[in-house]
This record gives sequence, C-alpha cells and structure tokens, in this order.
Amino acid sequence: MKRTFRINYKTILRRIVALVALLFAVGIAESSAQHTIALTGGTGMATARLYPKQEMRSIWGTYSAGVSWRYYTDERFVGGVGIDLELMQRGYSYAPYPMRYENKKEYRYYTRKLNSIMVPLVWQPHAYLFKRHLRLYLEAALTFSYNFSSTFFNDEKFAIDFGGTVEPPVSGKYDFRPERDNRFSFGLAGGGGLDILIKQVEFGVRVRYDFGFSDILRNRNKYYDNGLDSETKPGENPFYLTPLRSPLDNLTISLRVGFRIGKEGFKEWYKKRLPRQKNKEVFKFPIA
Repeated sequence: MKRTFRINYKTILRRIVALVALLFAVGIAESSAQHTIALTGGTGMATARLYPKQEMRSIWGTYSAGVSWRYYTDERFVGGVGIDLELMQRGYSYAPYPMRYENKKEYRYYTRKLNSIMVPLVWQPHAYLFKRHLRLYLEAALTFSYNFSSTFFNDEKFAIDFGGTVEPPVSGKYDFRPERDNRFSFGLAGGGGLDILIKQVEFGVRVRYDFGFSDILRNRNKYYDNGLDSETKPGENPFYLTPLRSPLDNLTISLRVGFRIGKEGFKEWYKKRLPRQKNKEVFKFPIA
C-alpha cells in the first residue's frame, strides 16, 4: 500500500512563530542597550513577474503590519542585524485577453490577492547624526513567507464546457491545491529609512522592496493544463497554461514606533579621540 504524506501547514506556521518569539526572548535577555523592539505598519504596491510576459497592472493599497527586533552595536557606523515578523498582502493583476480590445482602457483583468506571513532576516548598515537623535540606514534581507489565504476577482469573460461562457464578474475565495499552488516562498528585499531617537523611544519611516524568487503557481512540468479548473470553480484560475515563472514583488512604505531596551549605550560617542602622535624617530647620519 502506497503511503501519502501531507504537509501540516498549521504546525509549520506555529513553529515559525515560536522561532521568532525565541529570537526575541534571547535578544531581550542580553543586557545591552542596543536591542530595539518596534511595531511597523504601512501600505504599498503588489505585482508579479509572469513569464511568458502578460499585460499587467500594479495593485496599490496593499497592507503590511508586524513587529521587528534589531541589535545595534556601540560604534557610529556599523551594520545592525535583526528579524521581522510581518503580515503582508501580496498579489497580481493581469489582462487574460488584451487582443479583444482596441485600447488599454478597455482591458478586463483577473486580480488575485494573497495574505502572507513573512519573516525577513535583516542586515542594516546605518549611521547616527545630530548627537544620536537621527539614524539613517539601508537594509538588505533574506525573506521567507507562507501564504495562508487568498481571494480572486475575475472581470473577464471566459469559456467553459466546449463553448459556454460565464458572465463577469466572478469572485470568491481562492482554494490552494498542492498540485497547482505554492504556499511557501522566498526572496530578497532591500530598502532604507530613517529613525528619530528621543531617549529610549524611536519613530521612523521605512521603504522596502521585496523581490520574489519562488513561484506562486507551479510550472508546466508539474501542472500543465488548467482546463479542469473551469469545471471545479469557474473563473478561479484563468490561465490556459500555467506560467513558467510567477514570482511576487512588493513595494512597502511603513511607519515605525520602537522602544530601545536599556538606558545606556552609544559608548563610542563618549570616547575622546586620542591625539595623533608624531613620528619621534630620528635618523643620524655618520660624520665623514
């Protein structure tokens, strides 16, 4: 009898949350003034890089919210490290049949939105200005995410059952299927921002671009013909053939409110620079 293995996504999600909580606890346990816990929230844009290329439009007004931990050393110009736990909306919107219309304003679109848990592992080079009251920084991150729910909205006519059509719009909950959809994804992220430091409290703004590498839809080697989708749930998946590539991208602008643990720190700022000593070595030439 052949055994089948099923992935327990709820268990994996609980383990990710427990790991992040453990990292936060370890950071707080260390007696250092440069551990910062912050809440973030923002909005932005979502899209996908479908291949073969499609007529796309960006989805604006997506949300992002989460909590972050950062560790900053005492030096002025350093690379801080940290980890985030974010709830993020992702998605894409494309026109399945642009050739039916004369101009772009008439296009009808299929739009899919996803709710994801994202965990970025962050490296943050930064610099302090104005007597430690302003922090300017760049960010680079390795990201891992889990897509736990999704919805779709289809505003285009599409054929089913050998010639029949379904009138738009069609919308509803998108059902993840293991043979068609990927729940887990990974990628890289980059951005920058600034923080205003008032004693132990920090206020800031951040811009980040998440660049996906994995595909939200499995390629044609695993899931070729989408004809069965029209029978099970018409309009849910309008691709005649699933894309070869379908990574997701996000641009997010976030506000940040943080609290620095401990009152000490920035010791390097209080160290006076030692005066530069002149070379005291004297060369004596022999007298002829």
